[in-house]
Parts: sequence; structure tokens; C-alpha cells
Amino acid sequence: MPELPEVEVVRAGLDRHVVGATLASVEVLHPRPVRRDPRGPAGFAAALTGRRVEAARRRGKYLWLPLDNGDALLGHLGMSGQMLVQPAGAPDERHLRVRFSLGSGELRFVDQRMFGGLLVSAGGAELPPEIAHIARDPLDPEFDDDAFVARVRRRTAGIKRLLLDQGLVSGVGNIYADEALWRARLHGDRAGDRLRRGQVVELLGHVRDVMAEALAQGGTSFDALYVDVNGASGYFDRSLSAYGQEGRPCARCGTMIRRVAFMNRSSFFCPRCQPVPRAVRQPARI
Repeated sequence: MPELPEVEVVRAGLDRHVVGATLASVEVLHPRPVRRDPRGPAGFAAALTGRRVEAARRRGKYLWLPLDNGDALLGHLGMSGQMLVQPAGAPDERHLRVRFSLGSGELRFVDQRMFGGLLVSAGGAELPPEIAHIARDPLDPEFDDDAFVARVRRRTAGIKRLLLDQGLVSGVGNIYADEALWRARLHGDRAGDRLRRGQVVELLGHVRDVMAEALAQGGTSFDALYVDVNGASGYFDRSLSAYGQEGRPCARCGTMIRRVAFMNRSSFFCPRCQPVPRAVRQPARI
């Protein structure tokens, strides 16, 4: 699933190519992507037709386009969603689901697996109420570091689970959690309340660094599904030190990276640099 850097790359592309444009027409080619909009496909299209896009914003992994009437087009890319800007008349993509005519060009929502979705958020231009519960992300200038550290240190869950909790911190997914934990030399099962304040602060810094580096490289693209609005793939996958590196030597100590099952997916870590926490734990020291 696209994480913060990949979604931010798409948002930046929408900001360059779509903001200021008027949605001259909207065509829903498959009803599933708009399944969460109570208006249905026809009402979804009618609510957007003729509206001007005022901005392109993001909260965690969600994107929204504020409109000139105070509403917003809210979207989530899911597993394979793409927002592509194409010239008018360009051949349709195989998995094209929704087409927005911009006059001289088109914005297209393409989604092979159809886990993504779009809806019109009434009055959601500033912040759609549908995502008001999503926490800010570490790259947000208003992210509260002290509050994050305090909340982590009150939790008994493993630190990787906490990084993936979108109500605690948004935008961090499996890839960047593994990379940040490797940089911080922390195993993902280390309980939040077992971490010193300095360890959480350091980890948060690594989360920011790894996502900023990924963003600079266009995100992480393991296949043709993760692309920007022009269809270009990112290349941060070449810089990964932990995620997807099973059986390869750790860049820091040479120990082979290990993979374990985690929440219906995988975790990758160095067993030497990131030792598995002991079953019997002693109180954390300040």
C-alpha cells in the first residue's frame, strides 16, 4: 500500500497540474471506487461537475482537493490506486475507473484491485470530517513531538504496531516503519512503555529522515502500480536497508536480515542490531 512519501508525490503532482482547473465533466466508469459516497455514481458526478479545484492537500495517506464551494473530493489510493493526469483523448488505461475532464486534459482515477476510493466530502475543504480522526504525520509542521513521545511511552503494544497506528501518527506504513526501526536499532516488538524518552525521540527522527529521503526519490515503487501523476515510478527501493532484504547482509554488521510474519504482512530486521526483546522485562529507566 502506498505510504506517506508515495501519496505526497501524488499530492504534489496534483498541486502542479490540477489546482485551478474546473471539472468540466465527471464520468464514473465503475461504481466500486465511489461506493462510500451516499450520492451514488450519478450524484457523485453531479456534485463535482463545474467545480473548481482550489488546492491539493493530504492527511497521512488520504488526499483531498478542496473545491470552490467549500466541499472536497476526498480520495484514498488503497493498494493500487493511481491519480494520473493525461492529455484529452489519450487511450484509456485498462483499469480506468473515474474520469475527470479538465478541458485541455483529464484527471483519471485508475485502480486495478479497487481497494481505493473517492467521495465528495460536504464542507470538507479545510479538513474532511471523514478523516478528522487521522493523526498528523511526522512531516507536518504542526505535529506534536512531545505528545507523540508521551503517548508511545504509555502504551504496552510493540513499537512497530504503534508506528502503524494512524490515530497516533499517520502516514507510516510497513516499509518505512521497518527502515526507521533498523536505523534506530530497535526491534518492532519492543513495547512502547519499555522505551526511554530518548529512544522514542531518536526513532521519530529516523522516521522523518527515511520518509524525507524516500520523498526526494519519488517514493518506493516495487511494481508499476506505485507511480506519480505522470506515470513515473519512484526509486527509493534501491536504498532500503531492511524492508525486503531477507537473506542479505545487514549494511551495518553483516548479519543476514531476517523476515517474520507480522499483522498479515512481514517485518524485516537485523537479529544482531535489533535484538528480540526478552520475555521477562525489567522497568524502563528514565
